[in-house]
Amino acid sequence: MGSLSFLSAPMHFNDLSAETTRVTFWGSHSALEIRSPLPGVLRLRHLPSLGAAAVTLREVPSKQSWSVLEHLERPLSIRREGQGAEQTVVVGTEELSLEVQLALGTWRLRDAGGRELARCDSFAGEVRPDYPVTRFRSRLTLRSPVDEAWLGFGEKVGALDKRGMRFTFWNTDVLPHHPDTDPLYQSIPFSLGLRDGIAWGFFLDESWRMEVDVAAEDPLGVRWESSGPELDAYVFAGPLPSDVVKRYTALTGRAPLPPLWSLGAQQSRWGYENAKDIRAVLHGYRKARLPLDCLYLDIDYMEGYKVWTWDKTRYPDPAGLAREAAEQGVRLVTIVDPGVKAEPGYRVYDEALASDFLVRNDRGSVLLGEVWPKPAVFPDFTRAPVQKWWGKLHKEFLETGISGFWNDMNEPSCFKLLNGNESFSVPGVPSADVGKVEGITLPYDARHGDRRHLEVHNVYALGMAKGTYEGLRELAPERRPFVLTRAGFAGIQRYAAVWTGDNSSYWAHLELSISMLLGLGLSGVSFAGVDVPGFLGRASGEMLVRWTQLGAFYPMLRNHSAKGTPQQEPWCFGEPYLSLTRQWMEHRYRLLPTLYTLMHEASVEGLPVMRPLVMYAPGDTEALRMDDAFLFGRDLLVAPIVRQYRTRRHMYLPEGRWLPFSQLAPSGEILEGRQHTLAEAPLDTVPLWLRAGGAVALTEPALHTTTAQWKQLTWHIHAAPRIDARLYEDAGEGYGAARLTRLVGEWQSGRCVLERATEGELPLARQQETLCVYGLPAPREVRGARQHRFAEGKLTLDVEGDWRRLEILL
Repeated sequence: MGSLSFLSAPMHFNDLSAETTRVTFWGSHSALEIRSPLPGVLRLRHLPSLGAAAVTLREVPSKQSWSVLEHLERPLSIRREGQGAEQTVVVGTEELSLEVQLALGTWRLRDAGGRELARCDSFAGEVRPDYPVTRFRSRLTLRSPVDEAWLGFGEKVGALDKRGMRFTFWNTDVLPHHPDTDPLYQSIPFSLGLRDGIAWGFFLDESWRMEVDVAAEDPLGVRWESSGPELDAYVFAGPLPSDVVKRYTALTGRAPLPPLWSLGAQQSRWGYENAKDIRAVLHGYRKARLPLDCLYLDIDYMEGYKVWTWDKTRYPDPAGLAREAAEQGVRLVTIVDPGVKAEPGYRVYDEALASDFLVRNDRGSVLLGEVWPKPAVFPDFTRAPVQKWWGKLHKEFLETGISGFWNDMNEPSCFKLLNGNESFSVPGVPSADVGKVEGITLPYDARHGDRRHLEVHNVYALGMAKGTYEGLRELAPERRPFVLTRAGFAGIQRYAAVWTGDNSSYWAHLELSISMLLGLGLSGVSFAGVDVPGFLGRASGEMLVRWTQLGAFYPMLRNHSAKGTPQQEPWCFGEPYLSLTRQWMEHRYRLLPTLYTLMHEASVEGLPVMRPLVMYAPGDTEALRMDDAFLFGRDLLVAPIVRQYRTRRHMYLPEGRWLPFSQLAPSGEILEGRQHTLAEAPLDTVPLWLRAGGAVALTEPALHTTTAQWKQLTWHIHAAPRIDARLYEDAGEGYGAARLTRLVGEWQSGRCVLERATEGELPLARQQETLCVYGLPAPREVRGARQHRFAEGKLTLDVEGDWRRLEILL
């Protein structure tokens, strides 16, 4: 961040102003404003470098948030404690209170029980005149005991617990990246602190370039630094990690339920150069009897890399190709980059230029660069009119039959600047940031309306995704949009799925994908995936199988590779790898009732599909360190093989009772939790365990999705004193009728009772269901089932599709 020095004197406050929903503390050149937008959430605006006029007039400048949804503000309580230099003012709500020490300008955060969740040791800032714009630097330091774990931070490398690491928040196109590369494509400055089984959250709502030191330099401090003039923070109460995630996603928005087809298998390659290649892939999938729902068209479909065009030589009949794919149950998704070719007579460029929709350089000229098109200009997606214009550009592609859109190169990536440094020269005036470029992108001083790129770089992709999503909702209101993005910022989950960018066919990347997706999920991004089996490099047949096994549990499963690398469609690896890959792709489709229900849960509650073990065992340090495994929802524990040639793996089972469930069927004796175990895992197997009290709903495999009204359904239930499971169903597309089924049960006093309740108006699509119950002794009598069978610890019940109650006498 340069060589600026911070104010050495500690902050202090000498006055405060209080309103019903806002309390502001004032210093000689600083302010701290406190609000509460939601239960269990406080907003703390730290303004360390206010001008004299603002302090004198008691006016905190207005601020736009790119991430936070509008909420009604809640009333705050306020009281004073102590006298003189020791005076503390306590501001808060029922769930959280903030103790502000006036003489030091510091604060402590406590929960409703009085437990200290966090402590701010200092915040400070500096303003320095510069050309072309004033330079800022702001810092906030949180005290962090040595036993506090730090989770989240969005798309970041490393273990699940990020303590001891440093990160930069600056969306970056980096190729290739490695297991220690930072920054990457997404910037989500949200984290969870976890200590003694109690979680709390911290979100810094700043779009400026930022850094965080997570107790690396100072083992007792977490230090945030921003290139902006303030630190707009939100703090969240727990006590569970899931409570924090729910509150964060209530603040920044939750992922909408995607279309069912986007949860099926997806195939992509930069290198499908024409319609003949696309047809060959379709034919290959169906010939090999492999499931497929989605095929991507990369940049080669465009005429001269001009977005919203077709190369008529390569793709003479796009609508016909889309129809052919649809006849085989496959949707087409096209890549769309933000770089627009600067070519007079090209409609998109002419409209953008005429409407002043483009990013400009410091001198005021339209900024020219080079991406795939050369020269290229960049729409300014930070402005609402530009977003709306961009959204309407999807119309012709929708009419052609394109089903989804893939936003790439949207950090934004720029290989070369052609007129980026055209600034004036002012002798004797500092100009540290004139034309400065960090990574392959636009310069710090590029102009986005009345803002500079240094401020809005990280939200550029968020604006593009917003324009795309809202345009699709307007153009095709009967359909759910599918948008996939590489770059993003906090709140991106409202508009797009995310994939982790251009990885490589390394076993280390396979393993790293777990903690990366867990970090994204804890940071609100529930719909995410990783290129399988790596975008770059050369995958082996074993790697394809192992990565597909893991990918079967990713929210988004896409096989994707780069031009110049070997083809990696499953049949390219021969046997036994093709058959094993097919088996696990079919398991993915069997899992769709459960996955679709989890995606619905994400849209309602904000919880991710992939969850760390520590989410439900927050006080268990062994569970915290187990970051090469995860929970699929709450109850299915997945422990994939992430090392070459391994046929068994170590696993730690958290508290509870666990039924081995490999191959989505019982595969061993029930194990007690809080113990380590060694699981067998030949190449066709992923070690899985089903938690007591939980259930998994499975259907039959298929070559592609049709509807989320499951005509065949089998519940697999691990009996416990309390059983609780859900199933969400609808048409799989659109916004029509739905049904939510809740399965609850009790097992006590020689009797197990299962009850089924439903909400919603969607008609039932099946006449019969099957329930497989594990962990019960042989029953004496079963009431409410058509028939039942018991063998080897498994009770199989055939019931009517609309059954209400089952009673099992033991």
